[in-house]
Amino acid sequence: MYVCICARVRECEVRAVIRCGARTEEEVGDACGAGTGCGSCVERIGELLVEEIGADTLAA
Repeated sequence: MYVCICARVRECEVRAVIRCGARTEEEVGDACGAGTGCGSCVERIGELLVEEIGADTLAA
């Protein structure tokens, strides 16, 4: 499933970028382009960050 239509980035790609160390929506965008177009997917990218690394880790 696509997370970012503008950059044609799939959910599996975003998850992989997060697992490789991206910790913010901006870092995800730098790594794969997701969220750098219209921005409508930034909220979903944030949700994936929470799913992959947890809210506690992001807040720290």
